[in-house]
Amino acid sequence: MSTSYEFSSPDKVTVGTVGEVGARTFYLQAREASSTVTLKVEKQQVGALATLLGRLLADLARPGELDEGDLELDDFEDADFVVGALAVSYDADSDRVVVLAEELVGEQDEPGDEASLALTREQAATLAIRGTRLVEAGRPPCPLCGFPLDPRGHACPRTNGHLPPLT
Repeated sequence: MSTSYEFSSPDKVTVGTVGEVGARTFYLQAREASSTVTLKVEKQQVGALATLLGRLLADLARPGELDEGDLELDDFEDADFVVGALAVSYDADSDRVVVLAEELVGEQDEPGDEASLALTREQAATLAIRGTRLVEAGRPPCPLCGFPLDPRGHACPRTNGHLPPLT
């Protein structure tokens, strides 16, 4: 049976990591009153979410003052679910940016968990900035394939094991 997490006015929304650079695990976390949801996400999902939020906010009225105070992850045991898909939309009636996260499921027939986070423009902007900083703090991407460069060596799939051509 699937679970639906609905946060219509979260007190806190953040992204964070656990582990060292090169072996980090990324999480998206929201808290509203005494309820908290922690979602395991990929680094690329955090980067894409930050980009989408930034593009969406560029078309809206400028957010108010950003609160970059407590953006660390709250303590948690395990993630509530692993995110397979993220969607972003804007609800003009409530002036909220809605982030919908759907669970990664193996079979198409079984429904997965989902989380809906209705963020203020300020929360969305803060999340976009924090996500961008976290992604940029990691290993740089390969200019050919986009996968993270590993200091121990990088077998780039775009070169079939060969060096890139000289330009």
